[in-house]
Amino acid sequence: MTGDTGETGVAPPSLATLDDVARRAGVSPATASRALSDHPHVAATTRARVREAAAALDYVASPEASRLAGGRTGRVAALVPHPARWFFGELLEGLEGELRAADLDLLLFRVGGPEERADFFRRLPARRKVDAVVVLAAPVDVAEQARLASLGVAVVVAGGRLAPYPSVGIDDHVAGRQAVDHLVHLGHRRIGLLTTADDARAGAWRAALADAGIAPDDELVATVAPGGEGGADGMARLLGLRHPPTAVFAHDDETALGAVRTLRRAGLRVPEDLSVIGVDDHPLAALADLTTVAQPVRTQGRRAGQLVLAALHGEHPDTAELLPTRLVLRGSTSPPAGGAPR
Repeated sequence: MTGDTGETGVAPPSLATLDDVARRAGVSPATASRALSDHPHVAATTRARVREAAAALDYVASPEASRLAGGRTGRVAALVPHPARWFFGELLEGLEGELRAADLDLLLFRVGGPEERADFFRRLPARRKVDAVVVLAAPVDVAEQARLASLGVAVVVAGGRLAPYPSVGIDDHVAGRQAVDHLVHLGHRRIGLLTTADDARAGAWRAALADAGIAPDDELVATVAPGGEGGADGMARLLGLRHPPTAVFAHDDETALGAVRTLRRAGLRVPEDLSVIGVDDHPLAALADLTTVAQPVRTQGRRAGQLVLAALHGEHPDTAELLPTRLVLRGSTSPPAGGAPR
């Protein structure tokens, strides 16, 4: 027994093809494909008619069919240095949600170590697999920029202004100043720095001290590996000084939380014996009562996704968007012991 295809002469809904949708809507298959992929050069009335036809037929576009409109793959690549860390996970949550709403798939490429980066960029131009690339808070040198250019696709940066691409992030110098100025206002003069790089946040530490008439002391700077273990090790080094700091500014909350662990294991009280502040507003920061400078991480990922969509619709955003940060006061900072500057 054969199934009835109905008066339109098309296949049953479960077997509908792009040609069926095009015939029902009275357009060509290429136009139908462009309409279903929200191509900007399709009239709104035509797009609505095609979508009504697709809905009536229960049509589901295949990845191959979607490529009819402009050779699109329907995929976006994300370059992620440390996918297991909270910051990058938050960026990905925001980015993936925005792309998923637009029926785009996200491919993750880990580029944390030198070998991973070299392998990715060496193989990158071999064939075009994606419609856009999003770089998540990872520096891209001139040679790597040339490799990305060989793809001929949009490139967006999330989590900082790290290359000459449209980007969304925060002003790291401002965030650093918010943190160190808070410690200075509390009366601290011997303020340590746990840094993962000689970057804008480290520069903010120096600038804030200089503006307060305090000579930056490099003895109070510990360069550490990213994460809690790095913060714990760096704090141990600072405690080993003849004159340890009375407060510490950590590059991020994970580093700060590692510092707090070292202090507590050493029998020191936070903040009575030593104040600690970080950056991010990591979920654990609230649980640990850590004072921090909050940044909207997931929003940065979401905005990066919107920049990708704008580029795929023919727009050419040339922007370095900076989102605001704010000081979040909790229980890990207080004036120096005795309330007098030290």
